[in-house]
Amino acid sequence: VQLQASGGGLVQPGGSLRLSCSVSGFLLDRPAVGWFRQAPGKEREGVSCLSTWNDITHYSDSVKGRFTISRDAAKSTFYLQMDNLMPEDTAVYYCAARLSRTIATMRGEYDYWGQGTLVTVSS
Repeated sequence: VQLQASGGGLVQPGGSLRLSCSVSGFLLDRPAVGWFRQAPGKEREGVSCLSTWNDITHYSDSVKGRFTISRDAAKSTFYLQMDNLMPEDTAVYYCAARLSRTIATMRGEYDYWGQGTLVTVSS
């Protein structure tokens, strides 16, 4: 099983980015998937997660209303659309997948991880 994250970059405050995570090794209609981020000097924190079984989603309070998680099972890819970005969103973003269908918000509940993609929000 491999996850490959992409789409990070430099964006001005108020701007948008879409992160992608391609998954190989299992069907994307099976697991729950999620996005985490880690800012310099901070712990890795959950951002959003999605059950590919029933499409239930969850967002952290800090991104609710600004970020949207979605998936394209045909492409074995899931996404994180990030709008109205703020400097405090600056971090390395990681995608993750777990074999269970239910969503999970804790880092330790995920079985597979992508390599991370850097998002920098700065003017």
